[in-house]
Amino acid sequence: QVQVVESGGGLVQPGGSLRLSCAASGFTFSSYAMSWYRQAPGKERELVAVITTAGGSTNYADAVKGRFTISRDNAKNTVYLQMNSLQPEDTAVYYCNARHRAYRNINYWGQGTQVTVSS
Repeated sequence: QVQVVESGGGLVQPGGSLRLSCAASGFTFSSYAMSWYRQAPGKERELVAVITTAGGSTNYADAVKGRFTISRDNAKNTVYLQMNSLQPEDTAVYYCNARHRAYRNINYWGQGTQVTVSS
């Protein structure tokens, strides 16, 4: 049974930090590129960051470059998103996505975790 479970969201003040985690099970984690997406109220879901299967390459949305860092631990089947210097515009539900490196139509989503940046 495939499971993708995000955690670590919450309420944080502007300028603060949060670390999101995404724990995966039920599939071969190391064969999947992992991504974080977010969706703010009234907006479309957008890609935040992506990391390749072995973690050798990452890519970020321009809005988060220099503030967010994606990483993964294939031994723990977990991907992380370290978010620093958070701003109110980062408020959104953050989703974890797993996409197979070869069969790109095979992908799994988590249920999301809420991040709210507010004073």
